[in-house]
Amino acid sequence: MDGFLSPVALLRGGPAGLNLAAERALWHLGFKDVRIIDGSGDEGADILAVRDREQWVFQCKFSSRGPVDRTGVDDAERARSRYAADHAVVVTNTGLNATAQSRRRALANVGINIDAWTGPTLEAIFESMPDRVPSEYQLRDYQAEAADALCDDLASAGRALLVLATGLGKTVVGGEVIRRHLETSPESSVLVVAHMKELVEQLEKALWRHLDKRVPTQVLTGDRKPESFEGVTVATIDSVLGLVRGGWRPSLIMVDETHHVGQTGMFAELLDICSESKQFGVTATPWRGDKFDITARFGRPSYQLGIAEGMASGYLTAVDYRMFVDNIDWDFVRHASEHGYSIKELNKSLFLPQRDEEIVDAFRAAWREILDPRAIVFCQTIEHAERMATLLAGADSSWRRAAFLHSGLGRQQRQVLLNGFRLGRVPIITCVDVFNEGVDVPDVNLIAFLRVTHSRRIFVQQLGRGLRLREGKESLKVLDFVTDVRRVAAGLDLRRSLAAIRGGESEELTEAVPAGSHIEFSDETAGSLLDYWIQDAADLETAADEVRLQFPTAIGLD
Repeated sequence: MDGFLSPVALLRGGPAGLNLAAERALWHLGFKDVRIIDGSGDEGADILAVRDREQWVFQCKFSSRGPVDRTGVDDAERARSRYAADHAVVVTNTGLNATAQSRRRALANVGINIDAWTGPTLEAIFESMPDRVPSEYQLRDYQAEAADALCDDLASAGRALLVLATGLGKTVVGGEVIRRHLETSPESSVLVVAHMKELVEQLEKALWRHLDKRVPTQVLTGDRKPESFEGVTVATIDSVLGLVRGGWRPSLIMVDETHHVGQTGMFAELLDICSESKQFGVTATPWRGDKFDITARFGRPSYQLGIAEGMASGYLTAVDYRMFVDNIDWDFVRHASEHGYSIKELNKSLFLPQRDEEIVDAFRAAWREILDPRAIVFCQTIEHAERMATLLAGADSSWRRAAFLHSGLGRQQRQVLLNGFRLGRVPIITCVDVFNEGVDVPDVNLIAFLRVTHSRRIFVQQLGRGLRLREGKESLKVLDFVTDVRRVAAGLDLRRSLAAIRGGESEELTEAVPAGSHIEFSDETAGSLLDYWIQDAADLETAADEVRLQFPTAIGLD
């Protein structure tokens, strides 16, 4: 089997394949935050990558007719300037012609070095680079236990389920299960399936870190159809259905974000057709809006670890969570106990409108308490995200590069922005739902919720964006500008879970429990009332708008 940097593989892959092959090689070479930004307006860079906190830019030039000309060198030089890069490289599957070599020498004479990775260089890189992507750490104990549990259930029942909070590495565990499967059955094929194209592309790249460099990977989507399905195929559900209907059968199937699996639908059809294949699901949020229990498909969780347990064990960063309830209408509270209100009516009457300027003041106070702050602000709408980015950029000189990130931006713009965020050049990103699934942002240490979400799953996903550990990161500060009693319930449920773990009222953990995480209210009077009123927080957290509630008597408020 040819390596992915061989002349045959690069020629077969074409221009897009050269980009992907270079990207995979960079992970094996120890680069971090590798992002393809190829496209109109890329300013000469096809790939941005970071190593040792230095910015690298790569210009990839594919050719099926021999050496490439000086255009690649000029593009790399332009990209070096545009992205303030420390290093610039031209990557080609062939070589550089005489004019390109002459241009490199001319630039070197004025102190501008453009490296060249040609076809022979890439072959040499493949042979010398490690078989596996260098890892900063070994599997954590719980990750190894989870992988063992999934493999045991797959061996005995052919089905397994992993429920692991965002930031605890569910893809790491899934990748380990796949690695073990291919080690014992190297000729078998594996399918990893997800619900959207962007997530599929991210999954392929995440799995590179677990696979031997000789294991081929490919993506199957509506606009990408590989020639071969050897090794690991990562596919969208709608694209792979046609393949399995036609007779293809993987030996192992991993379903990412398994909460998208329903009783019926495309995922159910895929799993039914491939009933002889081993199947496992991974998710951070097992709850579904239609109340379908995914354990009916995969069995009870082979391994489970939630946010509270992850924080208490020190596997997730400590959280300083503050719920702002200064906007409660106390006149309403004094009379609320006499009436039954739906959640929708209650929210409308209980919470007074908050001004963006007041939110900015609270945000500034939190910002000044953090070393090397990096923030995500979840907004209500695309328009709100853009308005808040503008407001923040003009409110403080250190925020002047605050930027918005939403579905209206192209893929290239999002990748460039995330690269700048990782390097610290973009200090704040305002967004709506972009960070819910599949985006890894371990640098973030400040999150502000300016929006209401009625989904327990979305709340956990968004909070999880900041929980990942990172060197030098002391804690995650969360500012939650509450406008929904269900969000209060979510915060109370998390606080009670942490308190139970610390008090030994729940299953004891093997790790020492730190005291770093805490959840508090900006107005403790309001906090005490809400804590007293919302007794069944877990149920209220997922209640519908129409559910009717009633305040208890507001003793001591008159």
